[in-house]
Amino acid sequence: MNENLDFFVKELEKLNITLTDEQMNQFVQYYELLVEKNKVMNLTAITEFHEVIEKHFIDSLSLIKIIDLNKDASVIDMGTGAGFPGIPLKIAFPNLDITLADSLNKRVLFLNEVIDTLKLQNIRAVHGRAEDLANQKDMREQYDYCVSRAVANLSTLSEYCLPFIHIGGAFISYKSGNCDEEIGQSKSAVFLLGGKLREVDKFQIGENGRSFVVIDKVKGTPKKYPRKAGTPSKNPL
Repeated sequence: MNENLDFFVKELEKLNITLTDEQMNQFVQYYELLVEKNKVMNLTAITEFHEVIEKHFIDSLSLIKIIDLNKDASVIDMGTGAGFPGIPLKIAFPNLDITLADSLNKRVLFLNEVIDTLKLQNIRAVHGRAEDLANQKDMREQYDYCVSRAVANLSTLSEYCLPFIHIGGAFISYKSGNCDEEIGQSKSAVFLLGGKLREVDKFQIGENGRSFVVIDKVKGTPKKYPRKAGTPSKNPL
């Protein structure tokens, strides 16, 4: 355990992140809850602590490379699954106001268990599909940032995520490997949904190539988007 925590501290230093003992404790508690619940439901294929630190915790926190997370901001994590990146972001940056959204209720129940056990404040888990949640007045175009590690093409993710962001905010998609072709194919969808590609930040997590695709919200998303449930994934813009 200590070797893994030493590794975590060194990786955090590379991101200029310093955690208190309490925050480190929260990450350990989160890991323990994750592997315990993973025995009865599919939350992650990665369960070894060193790998969870690298591929989940550090990967999530790498967002600091492109956003000053020390400033107050509202963030929605779309398709959060087991809570990545939203829960690591909340632990490391308590100033953030975070909404975790997932379409599977049993995952939302797990997220609420984590929130309660870690005594996290100003964070909530909501159950629903992006296509439905985006039409709620208290969620549509209400957030500074939408982040997502969900596996889907960028056109589909943009339709899920851009409706939640106010003009002047941004959508950040965590992507694996080379996503240049995918970005090219999504340009018309991004424009249609009120977005504009700002940058693609490529980096390494261990031996794995990763990219942040940053899309600014420059105009309002037309009310007809996102389309009805299932359509964005079956028939991308």
